[in-house]
Amino acid sequence: MTLSKTTEYALRVLTLMASDTEKMYTSAYLHSKLKIPKKYLQRLLTDLSKNGLISSIQGRNGGFIFAKKIEKIYISDIIEAVEGFKKEPSCFFGFEKCALENPCAMHEVWSKSQHDLIKVLSSTRLVDLINKNLTN
Repeated sequence: MTLSKTTEYALRVLTLMASDTEKMYTSAYLHSKLKIPKKYLQRLLTDLSKNGLISSIQGRNGGFIFAKKIEKIYISDIIEAVEGFKKEPSCFFGFEKCALENPCAMHEVWSKSQHDLIKVLSSTRLVDLINKNLTN
């Protein structure tokens, strides 16, 4: 399982912003540091702002800043903000009616692995990634 490019970019943006949570970050600065395509970055920043993870400040000295403490932002919140986060496992084969009563061949293994991943993403905070990065 891999994270989408959208989620990867969002994590990169927020990780950079978390290096100084009091600083105002412009989209131009984020683009220059992270090399994320400008239109893609604008959409990410809009989605993160609409979902209350960051705030957009207009004007000459404007930019983006965290709307809440990074200790209260979970990886699942970030995924939800930029692409939606499915809290229920989907069928490996894409069947609509895959459940315990009518499971596909991969149901047990796939369902468990998805539940485990959901649990990790819902319990890992942005600050945990920052702290881990500092110790590596």
